Amino acid sequence: MEQVVAAAVIDADGIVTAWSEGARLLTGHPAEEAVGRTAVDLLAEDLPRRADGQWTGPVVVRHRDGHPVSLTVTACPVLGPDGRRTGYTVSAQPSVAPEPTLAGRAFQQASMSMSVFDPHQHYLRLNDVACKVMGVSEDVLLGRHFPDTVQEAEHSRGFNWHLRHVAETGRPIRYESFTGAPSLNREHAWTTEMWPVKDMSGAVTAVALAAFDSTEQYLARQRLTLLNEAAASIGTTLDVVRTTEEVVELLVPRFADFVSVDLLDWVLGAEEPPPVPTGEVVLRRVAHGSAHEGTPEAAVRLGETDVHPPFSPPARALREGRAVRIQAGEPDFMRWLVERNARAPEGRRFRSGVHSVISVPLRARGTTLGVLVGVRIAHPDDYEDDDAVFAEELASRAAVCIDNARRFARERTTALALQHSLLPRGLPGQAAVEVAHRYLPSGSTAGIGGDWFDVIPLSGSRVALVVGDVVGHGIPSSATMGRLCMAVRTLADVDLPPDELLTHLDDLVTHLAAYDEGGDDVAELGATCLYAVYDPVSRSLTVAAAGHPAPAVVLPDGSAQLVRMTPGPPLGVGGLPFEAVELELPEGSVVALYTDGLIEDRDRDVDRATGELCSALTAPTASLDELCDSVLKAVLPEEPGDDVALLLARTRALGADRVATWDVVPDPAHVAETRQAATEQLAAWGLEEAAFVTELVVSELVTNAIRYGAPPVRLRLIRDRSLICEVSDGSSTSPHLRRAHAFDEGGRGLLLVAQLTQRWGSRQTDRGKTIWAEQSLESG
Repeated sequence: MEQVVAAAVIDADGIVTAWSEGARLLTGHPAEEAVGRTAVDLLAEDLPRRADGQWTGPVVVRHRDGHPVSLTVTACPVLGPDGRRTGYTVSAQPSVAPEPTLAGRAFQQASMSMSVFDPHQHYLRLNDVACKVMGVSEDVLLGRHFPDTVQEAEHSRGFNWHLRHVAETGRPIRYESFTGAPSLNREHAWTTEMWPVKDMSGAVTAVALAAFDSTEQYLARQRLTLLNEAAASIGTTLDVVRTTEEVVELLVPRFADFVSVDLLDWVLGAEEPPPVPTGEVVLRRVAHGSAHEGTPEAAVRLGETDVHPPFSPPARALREGRAVRIQAGEPDFMRWLVERNARAPEGRRFRSGVHSVISVPLRARGTTLGVLVGVRIAHPDDYEDDDAVFAEELASRAAVCIDNARRFARERTTALALQHSLLPRGLPGQAAVEVAHRYLPSGSTAGIGGDWFDVIPLSGSRVALVVGDVVGHGIPSSATMGRLCMAVRTLADVDLPPDELLTHLDDLVTHLAAYDEGGDDVAELGATCLYAVYDPVSRSLTVAAAGHPAPAVVLPDGSAQLVRMTPGPPLGVGGLPFEAVELELPEGSVVALYTDGLIEDRDRDVDRATGELCSALTAPTASLDELCDSVLKAVLPEEPGDDVALLLARTRALGADRVATWDVVPDPAHVAETRQAATEQLAAWGLEEAAFVTELVVSELVTNAIRYGAPPVRLRLIRDRSLICEVSDGSSTSPHLRRAHAFDEGGRGLLLVAQLTQRWGSRQTDRGKTIWAEQSLESG
């Protein structure tokens, strides 16, 4: 069919000066109505701007009755004698309707929204999907300005900006936007591509766009983002409750309006996991959170237990081992909601609007720990299959973190119980020192360390002060600490000097490491130790250290300083000697032994921390216990990263009124004189009841020293909480207890001493040995 051709002449001011019959047919305006009016009124708003040069392109104009008419317009400038434009001629004909070609059908039937706009955002063409998204037919939109067809101002401005940008620059663009689709009644994500349509000269004549609903891809990215965030934000501490709180904080409000985490009771204790219940389930609320203030959806308060019937989502999730979804309108949903609200106190019930619930089991390493529940109220979408897959994946990761925290708490509790069972519970009373101590386990994720201390009574009213630290944390370190603690007590019973004791202890650690680790790394079971012996008679303190910080001493005048000493290598290194240092202390001095956790930390200067320790030790306090607390408060950081052991000992002295010493002539004839002198001393102390046993002990020990030892021979009686009899001589040969035969003339002396006294023993000295025996006194 022949196309109607319109023609018009427009002057330089845009006024129509000529109007053809074809123009009347196409626009509905007769010539007498058109001539004298502006082209903007009759044709297109942008035609004068386009027509500065020769131009051909699509234009949508309005017929006189209002319906849009799509034209193909050619505009040619009219030039005057001076070459200046005096106007232009316009010819137009209706755009030829495209035949149903393959390309046309593809455009119309495309699964994505496709549209064509002129450079000024007027609709030129839309496919079926675009019309469906807009909720109107193509006839309604053709020729209309885009901003006039949308209700969302933000979306309109962004879309308009992109259309104008492509039209002006001629460069394609791709972006993502979010809008509510009227026909779908929910927010959608859209991925939009725009590209220019150009004529032969390269001028942009239209802008085409394709937009597809990328909501599912967007939600998938959001779920993946949540999973990535979960890896970084869940399990930052090895605390069960804090870990569950991190799960709730991650999911509210992006995944649910309300989230709760309920655990089986055994998870919070030290019990082994029981079988998963198949009927009703009792769970304890550990964490919950809501998008609304005050958490009104929490029917169960934190820390309380709740009974879930078999049909409820939590019970089903635990029983079936998978995510369980229920939606509003389902029988199980209404049954669960009614039952749940019936148990909730007033003001803590679900408000109207709850439409979807998901319950996911928390399982780790084949063990069920509890359940995670998500509820959607304001969130428009119901939980779908993809949400269930995501929830199961996140719950699996969260469960591993919760189980790690549970295992850490259980191991920490076990290690702490083991360590406390090995540390001294009540230190023995003795006259040498007054003691106070503190032990603070580490709160870090590394676990309980191997710090330990001890106070060991020695012969002659002396006392051993011990503090040590085993490398590492956890149960292995606590077990090694127990071994060393027992070894030190055993070696102390032999009465070895501090440096020799550490040498034997070093050998023991080396053997333990070789046994436990196959000899590959002896230092793996390394430890540090400080061993000090205080003698209240001589008021001397002898100290040796194996890789351990030097003790601090506070004198009665209030001055404090570290003991100058050369610490040996840590235990387990082997091959290097240990040196002991001896100093004399005034009565009332305070000796402070501690582990490195008190002064060492990655962010602390050791010298400064040591200065703070010495300063804190000089603070006036009413007792050693108060001084312990004062020192820890002044020196420790807020969150110590290692265990801390602190042992304070205030020295006492045994004066001449409690010690008696005699040099013995090495002649058996003088034993009676020595025995008599001892009896007289007991009478002076008011201990006549102990005279009989003491005479026998003195007689036996002095006789043995004269007969089998070497000069000089000396007898010493010490009146402490027990009566101590010591005989020393210049021989290093130690006696040993043996049972005499029936017809032996001798050999019964030491057996008799052992039977009559509380305990006896011998110790090596620099000038020989000392044999001692103790008798119990009812009062000191």
